[in-house]
Amino acid sequence: MIVLLRLISLIFVVSAIMLIGADLVTSLESGKLTVRTFGQVLALLDKSGMAAFDAWTTAHLPGFLDKGIKLLLGCWSWAVLGIPGILLAFLFGRRTADVAH
Repeated sequence: MIVLLRLISLIFVVSAIMLIGADLVTSLESGKLTVRTFGQVLALLDKSGMAAFDAWTTAHLPGFLDKGIKLLLGCWSWAVLGIPGILLAFLFGRRTADVAH
C-alpha cells in the first residue's frame, strides 16, 4: 500500500511540474502571465463532460459541497496536484530505517 501511495505522489508531483512548464511556455509565447485553473485543464479533456459535471453538482450536492468543488476547480492546476503530491511524498516517503546500508 505504501508503494502505491508513493507512486501516486510521484505522479501528482510530476504532473504538477508539467503543468507549471506548460504555463511557463504559454506565458513566454503570449508575453503575459498565464496560469491555467484545474477546471480549464479538465475542460481540455472534455468540455461537455465538465458542463455535465457542473450541472450535476449544482443539482445533486448540497450548496457547501458544490461551492467547494467549484473553488477547487478555480485553483491553479499545478497547486491542486502538487500540494497533495508533496504531502503524500512526505507522509509515505522513505524512512531512514527503510534504506539498507
